[in-house]
Amino acid sequence: LQESESENRLDGETASDSESKSEFSGSSPVPTSDDTPEVLNRALSNLSSRWKNWWVRGILTLAMITFFFIIIYLGPMVLMTIVMCVQIKCFHEIITIGYNVYHSYDLPWFRTLSWYFLLCVNYFFYGETVTDYFFTLVQREEPLRILSKYHRFISFALYLTGFCMFVLSLVKKHYRLQFYMFGWTHVTLLIVVTQSHLIIHNLFEGMIWFIVPISCVICNDIMAYMFGFFFGRTPLIKLSPKKTWEGFIGGFFSTVLFGLLLSYVMSGYRCFTCPVEFNNDTNSFTVDCEPSELFQLQEYNIPLVLQSVVGWKTVRMYPFQIHSIALSTFASLIGPFGGFFASGFKRAFKIKDFANTIPGHGGIMDRFDCQYLMATFVNVYIASFIRGPNPSKLIQQFLTLRPDQQLHIFNTLKAHLVDRGILGSLEDA
Repeated sequence: LQESESENRLDGETASDSESKSEFSGSSPVPTSDDTPEVLNRALSNLSSRWKNWWVRGILTLAMITFFFIIIYLGPMVLMTIVMCVQIKCFHEIITIGYNVYHSYDLPWFRTLSWYFLLCVNYFFYGETVTDYFFTLVQREEPLRILSKYHRFISFALYLTGFCMFVLSLVKKHYRLQFYMFGWTHVTLLIVVTQSHLIIHNLFEGMIWFIVPISCVICNDIMAYMFGFFFGRTPLIKLSPKKTWEGFIGGFFSTVLFGLLLSYVMSGYRCFTCPVEFNNDTNSFTVDCEPSELFQLQEYNIPLVLQSVVGWKTVRMYPFQIHSIALSTFASLIGPFGGFFASGFKRAFKIKDFANTIPGHGGIMDRFDCQYLMATFVNVYIASFIRGPNPSKLIQQFLTLRPDQQLHIFNTLKAHLVDRGILGSLEDA
């Protein structure tokens, strides 16, 4: 009777609530120290811990920026592969925190099911991407055509299998903890996988939509740290005691200026501005096109208030630079809240970093917590203010229809153009 009563108590502060609290209040699940290379320890041994950390972070930051330039040079396929690797590593770091709590109770299948759900979600999202951007290739291969046709049904069946496995794994007296972990996995998938999928979609719009937002977040992170390190006096938020208003404001102005300059440089190169498309003849990616109006220099009138200050009446700039102000502003004002969210998460579990992958920086998730918010914003921004109907995708879909359906659409379109007087004028010309 006591056992039955304890299982039926669902509301208020119950014994199981207390049990759950104690289950999540264990020791730190991940190491909190960084594995600083021995060569750096010896070289910086005479410095104080504050300046030692500054040099370690600076040297590793330069190394990561160099690596970023290298993967950009290697092209879209390498960029997409790196995004996938970062996604998997971030997922691993977050799941490991939960696993260390969960494993202490010897409950089955948590790690297996977490990775299985990651596989299912990636299969769904990347299957949609392949069908969307490699449509002709998919239609050309019979196995891919079948997988594409039933893609969503297969994805749902895979997820349903994992759902049933979770139900079968439930252990008496630990139901609540297991449902906490089920929610933990799904929220992690929402944060990590969805955002990495959007990053790849941004990349296909043109590498500039991938590089500029990411670079703005990196710039803001660096400049906010620099301004905070040298001039910081006023605390910004309790979740991150080291963050200061001086760093926040200095990072904002530096990032907006950096975004304008970087956008100006990149807008002049087709390899950055053209959409990334798949060439079916060569089975490779191409980034060659006639630049859109966004990436053509135009003359703008300077407001009268600023004319007396700068001494110019007009300025020549790319329209994309105006959009870059919106991107850099978001990276500076809203992007840091991704970092604050991560700080709150780490404080909840009494850990310093998600992992110790990068000396002086913590885990991969510690470096990419702001990037995921940025990816969502860029995707929404493109859909709302930039992207229009894509004629090439419409033609691809049109060519997959039956001949009678194609003929019906052709006659409908022809009648519409004749009514508007467009087709007649073309024939006269």
